[in-house]
Amino acid sequence: MDFNDIQKQWNNEKIDNVVLPTNLKKIEAANTPLDKIRKNLKKEFFYQILSIVFTGFVPLIYDFPKELIPLFYLFFSLFLAICVYYLVKLYLFYVRISAITMKTKDNLYETYFDIRLNMELYKTFGFALIPFIILSLIGFLYYKFSKAPGFLTSEITNFQMIGIFSIVVFSFLSMGIALEVWVNRFYGKYAKQIRQVLDELKEE
Repeated sequence: MDFNDIQKQWNNEKIDNVVLPTNLKKIEAANTPLDKIRKNLKKEFFYQILSIVFTGFVPLIYDFPKELIPLFYLFFSLFLAICVYYLVKLYLFYVRISAITMKTKDNLYETYFDIRLNMELYKTFGFALIPFIILSLIGFLYYKFSKAPGFLTSEITNFQMIGIFSIVVFSFLSMGIALEVWVNRFYGKYAKQIRQVLDELKEE
């Protein structure tokens, strides 16, 4: 094989991952929103761990009745297991995006879809905590109203049923709205900026 054949073969090879200089600046522009996501995730871990630790000391802070403390820590252990599972997933995501170097369009696509996937994971994490919020509200209200005369009866009254239903609906609606606002504010808007860079690259 002579030099001309080698050169012809080289020219015919696909070079999808080679980035043109004009595109490189646009791809590197995605680093700014990615840095914002990293910083927000780092803060998120700190506040999440702090809130979990605080929750564990709630019976001591608010002087729970002794008979309710074992029940509280039973639910808290389940709550902790769910938190650890999702926080490990989010930490692995943080490690991945911290190691990423924006050099090719393929890397940018992978990063964008990883961010979108973990935004949904974050929402799932929030919804997984709803049963604990509902049980906490019901337990708190039950403890407060149980001292009222006639509250504890053999049958559940219509008022109590309406109260339980209201707590469930309120918990789902408030958590759903809070999650959408939180995720879009701290992660979604930066994901959109990365998507804009991808759209600009697609048009070229």
